[in-house]
Amino acid sequence: MAVFTPLSDAQVATFLERFDAGSLVAVEGVPAGTENSTFFVTTDRQELVLTLFEQGEHEELPFFVELLDYLDEHRLPVPGPLHDHEGVALHSLAGKPALLFPRLPGRHPHTPNLAQCRALGEALGHMHRVSQHFPGQRPNPRDLHWLKPMHHKVLAYLSHEDQLMMMDELEAYEGYFAVLPELPQGALHGDLFRDNTLFDGDRLGGMIDFYNGCTGDLLFDLAIVINDWATHEDGRLDAERYAAILGAYQARRPLDLNEQDAWPMMLRMTALRYWLSRLLVVYVDPPAHDLTPHDPERFRTILKQRQAEAPLPLPAASA
Repeated sequence: MAVFTPLSDAQVATFLERFDAGSLVAVEGVPAGTENSTFFVTTDRQELVLTLFEQGEHEELPFFVELLDYLDEHRLPVPGPLHDHEGVALHSLAGKPALLFPRLPGRHPHTPNLAQCRALGEALGHMHRVSQHFPGQRPNPRDLHWLKPMHHKVLAYLSHEDQLMMMDELEAYEGYFAVLPELPQGALHGDLFRDNTLFDGDRLGGMIDFYNGCTGDLLFDLAIVINDWATHEDGRLDAERYAAILGAYQARRPLDLNEQDAWPMMLRMTALRYWLSRLLVVYVDPPAHDLTPHDPERFRTILKQRQAEAPLPLPAASA
């Protein structure tokens, strides 16, 4: 969330007239973020979030609207976009695509406790169970098909040791997944880090920022969560958080035998996915705005730890 395109009160007030959302009381730009312009909007009836899309593939925005509508209909804690009097959600404002959302309660958990981990695991398991029936399609833009060509762009910036590690990892993934039967498929969040969730105490107020949403291996989404939510700074897994998330997840959607077998390799592949994407931002494609990129070293550390030690056993489903 950020503000790259300023809006006046009059612009926002006129925009609100399209919706059954009340009259404008106040609008406030949200300074933090990396890609889009975001505003907190207060009306005489509710609190809202207004997002202007500055970057990315705008033709893919209808997919995100359909996915959020679908998950909202299935009672997931997501910001289902507001639709106007004609039933349309996606509009243009200040020359940019715009969506209006309810403002969900809570804050990002810096150090999630076990109750928060269980709430996140339960919600993600619920989401993945229902998302297998979502009719939309958007291929995963950061899977192995992306890793293979994109890693060449950063090799020149790496030490010889890291070059070999990255190339050896990709060779291992190709060999492994080429013979593995297809894993369960569905709609993914694609980037469910702690700062893409909101908690009101121990209650999950929302999963937000679905703009990496796609369809693909459900296990890919789960591995991203574990590598962020249940990992210490030195890359080691936190046994209690790991068990809390995975136990609650499997109570909603148990992993099948192929997923259980693929779990160690998927943890490694999603660690490399973020190591590579952060290297690309640092060395190849810096952000368009004056923003500090995320440190790639964190996910290099996680990858080396996943290589060195087998992951903790998968817990049974928790009640």
